[in-house]
Amino acid sequence: MNNNLQKVTVELQNGKFCLAGNRSADDLNPKALMLCATAKCAGLTIMALLEKHNITPKSMEITVEGTLNTQTLRGDSVFESFEVIYNVECRRLEEQSAVSAAVERAQERSCGMVTMLRKIAPVSHVIEVVSTESIES
Repeated sequence: MNNNLQKVTVELQNGKFCLAGNRSADDLNPKALMLCATAKCAGLTIMALLEKHNITPKSMEITVEGTLNTQTLRGDSVFESFEVIYNVECRRLEEQSAVSAAVERAQERSCGMVTMLRKIAPVSHVIEVVSTESIES
């Protein structure tokens, strides 16, 4: 793993977004805390958008990565780029398009933290939406 890559993942657990891997916010450095806040903000925004459609994903994981301008984490390090990775599992196949639209809307215009990151450095994203519903033949 690159020492200049900061990475934080949150998972939807019982309606709340928690750090993956039994991590605590106390374990994170200030730059990672900013990435964590972005992931949680995006997740809460998506859930609010989906609530209007009465959709609750089976699972959701959001990872925010930031590449620093230094080889190792230092106090004067700044982010050069960000990537947000969304992994969402729907309960039913027909929910996929609404979930994809909610994630895209959160990423592009509704999440204030993602908007703030764009003022710092370029932000790319990956959206993966799947359904575990069995298809009847």
